[in-house]
Amino acid sequence: MSAPRIRVAALIRRGDAVLLCNHTKHGRSYWLLPGGGVEEGESMHEALLRELDEECSLRSVRLEGPIAIAESISPEDQRPRKHVVHLIFEGTVADGEFAGIASADADIRGHRLVPVAELQTLDVRPPIHRFLSRWRTGDPFVHLGQLWAR
Repeated sequence: MSAPRIRVAALIRRGDAVLLCNHTKHGRSYWLLPGGGVEEGESMHEALLRELDEECSLRSVRLEGPIAIAESISPEDQRPRKHVVHLIFEGTVADGEFAGIASADADIRGHRLVPVAELQTLDVRPPIHRFLSRWRTGDPFVHLGQLWAR
């Protein structure tokens, strides 16, 4: 198994909807909170702001937190094995920022503000549907445990 990877992500809400990015890798399509890996020498905030710019063209995001943590450890029969530590921050974006969401990341096939009522119909990774639909500003920090989506 490779060394654990740190992935930072932003939970950005607009009303009763959550911003998700559609990723396609190895022929599979799934949804993620916008974010990505922390690079050597980069703080978590710096990494997340960089990723939000690259993935969503969002340049004026206010970050709070982290608000939650989860781990994804692939099953022993999967090769190569992966171990990802997900740190989730709350992101606040001005209304006008949503108008020009675009991505420089080739793996991203689109963005969508997903109503929480629709979350269960999507392949969200890690599988944090319940957290996404229930979390509100001011809630305490949450440890979501070890989650892996097959």
